[in-house]
Amino acid sequence: MAGHTPNPLFLLIFLGRLLLLAAQAQPVTVTVGLIFDGGSPVGKIANTTIPMALDDFYAAFPGSTARVRLEHRDSRGDVVAAASAALELMEGRGVRAILGPQSSVESAFVADLATRAEVPVVSFSATSPSVSPGAGRFFARAALSDAVQTGAIAALAKHFGWRRVVPVYQDDDYGAAFVPFLVDALTDAGAEVPYRFALPAGASSDAVAAAMYRMESLQTRAFVVHTRPDLAERVLAAAEAAGMMGEGFAWVITDGLTGLLASINAPPGLIGLAPYVPTTPRLRDVRRRWVRRFMRDHPGADSEHAEMGSYAVWAYDAAWAVASAAEHLAPGDLSPRGLVGGTGGPTDFAGLGKSSSGKKFLDAITATTFDGLGGKFELVDGELTAHAFRVLNTMDNGKERSIGFWRKNGGLTRKLGGAPAPAVTNASSLALAPVIWPGESTVVPRGWVLPTSARRLRVAVPGNVSSGFRPIVHLDVDPVTNWTTAGGFVVEVFEAAVRLLPYALPVEYVKAESMPYDMLVKKVGDGTFDAAVADITITAARSSHVDFTLPFMASSIAMVAPLRDDRGERTWVFLKPLRYDLWLASAAFFLFTGFAVWFVEHRGNDEFRGPPSNQVGALLYFGFSTLVFAHRENLRNNLSRFAVVVWCFVVLILQSSYTASLTSMLTVPQLEPSIADYAALWRGAERVGIMNNSFMRGAMDRSGFPPSRLVPYRAPQSFHEALLNGTIGAVVDETPYLRIFLKSYCDRFAVTGQLNKTGGFGFAFPKGSPYVADLSCAILALTESEEMNLIERKWFGESDGCAATQAGGPFTADSLSFGSFWGLFLITGATSLLCCAIHLATFVAANRRDIRLLLTSHPSWKGTLRRFAKLYDGKDLSAHTFRSKVTGRNDAAAAGASPSAVHHDAAASPISLSNHTYMSDWSLQTSSPAMAGCEIELAGAGGQAEEAATDEARDPNGSGENGRDN
Repeated sequence: MAGHTPNPLFLLIFLGRLLLLAAQAQPVTVTVGLIFDGGSPVGKIANTTIPMALDDFYAAFPGSTARVRLEHRDSRGDVVAAASAALELMEGRGVRAILGPQSSVESAFVADLATRAEVPVVSFSATSPSVSPGAGRFFARAALSDAVQTGAIAALAKHFGWRRVVPVYQDDDYGAAFVPFLVDALTDAGAEVPYRFALPAGASSDAVAAAMYRMESLQTRAFVVHTRPDLAERVLAAAEAAGMMGEGFAWVITDGLTGLLASINAPPGLIGLAPYVPTTPRLRDVRRRWVRRFMRDHPGADSEHAEMGSYAVWAYDAAWAVASAAEHLAPGDLSPRGLVGGTGGPTDFAGLGKSSSGKKFLDAITATTFDGLGGKFELVDGELTAHAFRVLNTMDNGKERSIGFWRKNGGLTRKLGGAPAPAVTNASSLALAPVIWPGESTVVPRGWVLPTSARRLRVAVPGNVSSGFRPIVHLDVDPVTNWTTAGGFVVEVFEAAVRLLPYALPVEYVKAESMPYDMLVKKVGDGTFDAAVADITITAARSSHVDFTLPFMASSIAMVAPLRDDRGERTWVFLKPLRYDLWLASAAFFLFTGFAVWFVEHRGNDEFRGPPSNQVGALLYFGFSTLVFAHRENLRNNLSRFAVVVWCFVVLILQSSYTASLTSMLTVPQLEPSIADYAALWRGAERVGIMNNSFMRGAMDRSGFPPSRLVPYRAPQSFHEALLNGTIGAVVDETPYLRIFLKSYCDRFAVTGQLNKTGGFGFAFPKGSPYVADLSCAILALTESEEMNLIERKWFGESDGCAATQAGGPFTADSLSFGSFWGLFLITGATSLLCCAIHLATFVAANRRDIRLLLTSHPSWKGTLRRFAKLYDGKDLSAHTFRSKVTGRNDAAAAGASPSAVHHDAAASPISLSNHTYMSDWSLQTSSPAMAGCEIELAGAGGQAEEAATDEARDPNGSGENGRDN
């Protein structure tokens, strides 16, 4: 069989495909520049970490389509060298991105150049807020901004109670850009930055030592260090030499130094911040390999200093992010950058080829997310997000221990996920782990001490104070020694509050010449005085110039007027013992009791019968005659007797109370103020005394009071004399001054009118002074303690030392009111009402058949009511009061009638159940005079008389068949 000859064209195509597949299998090389300072600790870390991160990435992803190749450039910490290296990498090497440069100043220059060339710059160590993605569009920060940790520093200051914190920072772009963020955070936390210490990067050891000695002579003892490692090492060494690493001092270092503790020879007792990096098996493996590689790359390094800190973590994740982003780009975007004609200068990019690949590479880097060594890697707006910070406490040999955590929204906690730590009140109440402070002390530093060299706080105190008001405030100056001594209630409260501050506050009392307090407040506001300690009332107008502490003494506007005895006005004095409500209630119950007695006695007692006018008169007379127990009517019913007994008991108490009150009004002095209230003052023409230099003149003017009627005085004695001689009719002032006045002159004057609240007395400080919040807290603590009461009693005496300081005091007798006797009226009213109800029920039961006939025979309710009233108005002949006084039995029964029949006829006597005409009881007596002695006549007439009585009871008018005269 003949051999088959291969087709040359087929072989050519097959070989071409093999060559194409081989070419496609080769990964595209992506050149990335690395700019670092090889002689610095961070540069050494980056030189080891970034190549290791790339090796780990491609070991984890061996099939990667792109390979990052590093171009190393050492800037030696020089900005110009870093910029030159960046230009050379972009123009000569065609790099697709740049990792670094190391410092923030270098990054700012390189970011500007890279933005023009559209080359992404990814920094792993530029933490200064001065350089950010907002300033350079092609800049991305894979490290945390220094501004993030300022919140943690402020939280530490608040937690430990440091009211003043001094930053010690490097005077360049790295440090100067950090301080404004720190000041804002501390201010929001209630702390203050009294001064700052800026040190040049190249400051000598002598210059640093001199700065430390100046700081030691001042008052602050809490410091924040934010410098590069080499300067930080000199600062900490100088502080230790100056004795500032002993007990009472507090030092906080930022995360840039915490990650390099071994490099700066950090002494024990510092508090540091470090980004929280969760410990994972991967991190432990990388850390172990990293130490071996670091020692191999830097043979002269100390193994104890080979610690993988935050900079190493950031550099590792930044390199991983660049390698990962290169995998997500198209092959065309990864082709080497070319050069076009042109030889531009250092800032001339005319010869640098541009394309859209730079923007795509940057977008891929900023969009990359993965689980890095430091946790989840994610760039938000080109910035690495911060999850939490660890709070560390340094130990010997550059070691540290964790004492807690800080989260942006969770504050300080001992453990992640725990409750926020409360503010420290004593050494045992720490929510963070115990801290070993400088000097191996476990006592939390107060942050303040008495300074050896500092200007004292110049506190203005009024000097020309009247002797009458010296208990409030006074200031004395020794003419020989010029020594100033302040005293009084206000000064003693101020000094007691200062003693409660968590720091020393040296003060110097300065005499303020006589001036209105409005002027004194303005002088504090413009800086003439550092503060004013006086009886200054807090007002809205004054608060626009200064900040006031919380009021240390409450005050109100009150009026004092002379007392007068009202016993001379006796015309209607007999009405004054009882108030109008008690008079009305008494009259009402007089009438009600009389009505109740009439209602019960009317049917069975002749004394409560007769013409309507006589019955009304008897009702009124009986009720009011009980006032003097002069009622003469004989009560025949036990119900009325019971009601009258209870009513007489009430009358006895009312009469006794009335007599006692009237006697008191006629014999005891009735002291009343000559001006009852502000309305009477406004209507009158009396002049009013006010305190000199007080805000009362303006307040009275605003209220519409005539200024011509205001008379200012300086001393309580002047008030006293003017009130006695009639120059003024009243004094209007604040209660503390009136309290001083009444303490000496309380026998003739009294506080009257409604108290109008004011803002109280407060201490004045310039706007924004940090002492306001501290002293306000101290005043609250002082007010809640017994010390404030002791101070007040010392200068003002006992609060009840003057008995006549209020109108209507113990020398006046108040009128009796209904509220004092409503219980008695309730008892007597209920008793009378109950008796009426029982009597009415008895009547209804006895006349139930007649009432039933009334209800069925009269469909109109008005007619029924009228017939019922007529039925009740008639005599009840069955009552025991109408029995014969001789026979002792009922007259109808003596006539031989059956008891039931007689009871029926007697009960029905007022209304004829046949066609008889009804005649009232008083008509019967008038038409039959012989009936006046009916009881005796009927008793002697025998059966005929009884029969006649029965007939007459049935026909009272005598117009019936049986009607006849006896």
